[in-house]
Amino acid sequence: MVLQRLFALVLLLVCIGLALMALPYQAPFSYEPVGPRAFPLLMLTLMGLSLLYMVFRPTPIKHSEDEPPLDRQTLIKIGTCTVLLLIFAGLFEPLGFVLSSILIGIPMARLYGGRWLPSIVITTVMSILLYVLFDKVMDVPLPLGLLDVLEK
Repeated sequence: MVLQRLFALVLLLVCIGLALMALPYQAPFSYEPVGPRAFPLLMLTLMGLSLLYMVFRPTPIKHSEDEPPLDRQTLIKIGTCTVLLLIFAGLFEPLGFVLSSILIGIPMARLYGGRWLPSIVITTVMSILLYVLFDKVMDVPLPLGLLDVLEK
């Protein structure tokens, strides 16, 4: 119980720190009606409220037998997933949304038990459809990276 509350408190402090960093941010341009800082601040507020509840809740979180144990294999999956997301963030601008999503999506699908062919097909189709949805339909520009030559 003490470890759960301590973990929630540390994450709450991280949320407060991130919110303080995001508060003064002013972008020189904005393609969103509310600006680029509203979404992170909203997410940090919701996360902070949830963590505040976790710090002061009256009973500990009970785990059922249906939940997977937090063993070595699960921790390795979580670590690998985190590393893949960091690689995605690094490749997002140079490779573009579509290629970086495909490159990271396939190992992510395999990490959670996907077979090779469905992982490749679904990841590729989803990456292209999400690019079209965000860039063309919702008018949220995403980088094309190496595929920039296809747009001209």
